[in-house]
Amino acid sequence: MKLPYGWSRATPVFDDQNLVSCAGLVPVMALAERAGLSELVDERVAIRTTTVRSAAANPAGKLTSIIAGMAAGADCIDDLDVIRSGGMRRLFGGVYAPATLGQFLREFTHGHTLQLASVARAHLVNLVQASGLLPGIEDQVFIDIDSLLRPVYGHAKQGASFGHTKIAGRQVLRRGLSPLATTISTSQGAPVVAGIRLRAGRAASGKGAASMVAEAIATARVAGASGEILVRGDSAYGNHAVVAACVKAGARFSVVLTKNPAVTAAIASIPDDAWTPVHYPGAVTDPDTGELISDAEVAETEFTAFTSTKHPVTARLVVRRVRDRAREEELFPVWRHHPFFTNNTEPTAQADITHRRHAIIETVFADLIDGPLAHLPSGRFAANSAWAICAAITHNLLRAAGTLTSPRHAAARGATLRRHIVTVPARIARPGRRRVMHLPEHWPWAQHWKTLWHNVFRPATGPPRVA
Repeated sequence: MKLPYGWSRATPVFDDQNLVSCAGLVPVMALAERAGLSELVDERVAIRTTTVRSAAANPAGKLTSIIAGMAAGADCIDDLDVIRSGGMRRLFGGVYAPATLGQFLREFTHGHTLQLASVARAHLVNLVQASGLLPGIEDQVFIDIDSLLRPVYGHAKQGASFGHTKIAGRQVLRRGLSPLATTISTSQGAPVVAGIRLRAGRAASGKGAASMVAEAIATARVAGASGEILVRGDSAYGNHAVVAACVKAGARFSVVLTKNPAVTAAIASIPDDAWTPVHYPGAVTDPDTGELISDAEVAETEFTAFTSTKHPVTARLVVRRVRDRAREEELFPVWRHHPFFTNNTEPTAQADITHRRHAIIETVFADLIDGPLAHLPSGRFAANSAWAICAAITHNLLRAAGTLTSPRHAAARGATLRRHIVTVPARIARPGRRRVMHLPEHWPWAQHWKTLWHNVFRPATGPPRVA
C-alpha cells in the first residue's frame, strides 16, 4: 500500500454525526439485554445512601454503559467516552459521560459489589441459556480457581500493598491489588468467568477461596451442569476449606498439596515399578526408538490429608516426577516430584493430564489483562471491585457473542472478538424511516457478523437492515 502525496495536504475533520466506530455493540448489547442484564441490575443493585444525590440514579443504564465501553476496548474510566462518539447516541439511549460513570462507581460499597456479583452469576446462567455458551455442560464441567496481582501506582489506591507475583519465572514483590477468580469450562467450550473478587495486594492466594468455589459450583449447577464437576487449583488451594467445600457441594476436586513430611513419606512409599510414562498431548517421540523424549512419569497412592482437622479426607495422591536436569551427573537419578490430591476417577495418567489443564484459567487472565483489567482505574477499593466484576460480565458477554458467530470465534481471544465483531465502522441512515447501517464493503468477517446479528435478533422482530 502506498499513500498518495495529496493526502499530506488534506484536512481531517471530526464532525460526522452519522458515523459509528463500534457498530458491533448493537448485537452484543442486544444479547446482553436478551439475557436480562438490565432487569437483573434493577432487581439486585440498590444504592440507597449516596454522597452525590444523582450518582445512584439509573444503575442499570450506567452499568450497561460501562460494560458497552469495555466491550469496545475501554480499559479506564476516561476511555468509556468511546460510547458517546459519532452516532452512538442514535443507536443507544441512556449513554452517560465518563465523569458520571466514575462518580457512580465511587458510590459503591462492599455490599453493593456483592449485589453486582450476584448479577454477574445470574447473567452468566442466562447467557448459557440464550447462546451456545459452555457446550457439553450437562456431561462434565471444570471449575478452576486462581489469583493474580495487578500492579497499581500512586498513593491514593485503597487496598494497594505489596504481594508476591512471578515475572520471568521469578518470585518478586510488587505493589498492587489481587483479584481472585473462578472460571467454568467444558471439554468443548472455552472458559467463562464464574466469579471475581478483588482483594488487597498482600492477601494470601487462598483467602476466600472456599466460598468462591461454593458459589462457582452453585452457578454451574443452575446453568445446567447435571453431571460431574471437577474443581482444580494449585497449592494455594490445596487446603481443608476448599476440599470440604467441594465435598459438601458434591463436586470432585483436584488440588496441589504443599509438600510436608506426610506427603514426602507417601511419595517415598510408591514402589519403583509403579511409575508409568505419561503421554501429554503434543508430546514428542524419539524417531529412532519410538519412546517419549519427555521423562515425565506418574504414579499414585492412597493418602489421608488434613489429619489435624476434625474431618480428614482420604483420596488419591497422584504424583508426577521428572528428572532434575541440574543433577544429571549424579550416580542415581534425581527426581522432582509434583503431587496433587484428587478424587477424580480417571486412570492415573489421564487424571494427571486433566489436572494440568488447570492452566486454562491463565487464558482468561490474559484476556482480562489485555482488556478492561489493564488498569484498576479508581482510587477507591469498592469502585475497583465493581470495575473488575463489570470486566467479568463483559468477558462472558463477548464469549457468548462469539459462540453465536462461528466455531472459530467461539474460542477466540477477547481482542480478536473486539476486532472482528465490535469495532466495525458503520454509517447510519434512515431511508423511508427504516433504520439502515452501511458497513464497510469487503469486510473480512462480514458473513460472521451477519450470522451474529441474525442469531441475536431471532425470531425476526424488525431489526435495522444491514447494508
